[in-house]
Amino acid sequence: MRDRNTGPHATRSPEAPREPYGVGPAYPSSHTQFTDDAPGRYAAAPAPDDAAPPDPAAPAPAPPSPAAPPVADDPYYTPSAEFTVAEGLRDVGMVFVGASMTAGYGDPKGLGWVGRVVARTQHPDLDLTAYNLGVRGNTSGDVVTRWGAECHPRWKGRSERRLVLSVGTNDVLSGMTMARSRLNLANVLDEATNAGIGVFVVGLTPTLDDDLNRRIEALAEAQADVCARRGITYVDCFRPLATHDQWMADLAASPDRAHPGQAGYGLIAWLVLHNGWNDWLSIS
Repeated sequence: MRDRNTGPHATRSPEAPREPYGVGPAYPSSHTQFTDDAPGRYAAAPAPDDAAPPDPAAPAPAPPSPAAPPVADDPYYTPSAEFTVAEGLRDVGMVFVGASMTAGYGDPKGLGWVGRVVARTQHPDLDLTAYNLGVRGNTSGDVVTRWGAECHPRWKGRSERRLVLSVGTNDVLSGMTMARSRLNLANVLDEATNAGIGVFVVGLTPTLDDDLNRRIEALAEAQADVCARRGITYVDCFRPLATHDQWMADLAASPDRAHPGQAGYGLIAWLVLHNGWNDWLSIS
């Protein structure tokens, strides 16, 4: 990995204290849209009217992804418990579990992508209670250890339990093997779905380091496969952001060059909200 601790662009550790910074809209714009048209996966929407807020730049077409390192195939998985949605007003307990990106570290608005998503999830059919359990530095192994003990008390009394996971970059940074990281994610997904908990997975984001990005992308593809085998929604954040100028500029402007400001977190929130979120929640 490229050494960023020497030379004119020397930086602190990603876990070092930092000053708030960042520019851009506090909430994701509604004027960038997802598309299946080739060659890219994302494209700009029609120009907004004068009264609308300015758009962030649309993500550029992403190059084809390299194949992930081979891993042992795991079977397609069917949970033993069925997740059901009640009629009428639904009492939903939603817990977000992950690391510093989930915690929203570095966002001067204090919202992160989680706060922005929750703000856009208010609905007359949902009585929503949301908890952010992001812990800086956590690996998937840490999440395996703590998610049950921390989530279940927060679901107590709620008739509908939902879990949103986003973890893995620290697996790469700590040298965890792909197989172990994949297994950790699978174990959490299987335990949760067997207990009748609805699960949604938010993928990994790119960095400014090309070598690190190759490893993150490989893990992101492995995570997507784990989720696909279980019929669990997985949001690909890596490819649309890897060539997104605003995302990269936000990282470059940050003190640690690893976490975005409010514009970057707004982009993650947009990807979550426009890639299966409402379908997962059964709301329109």
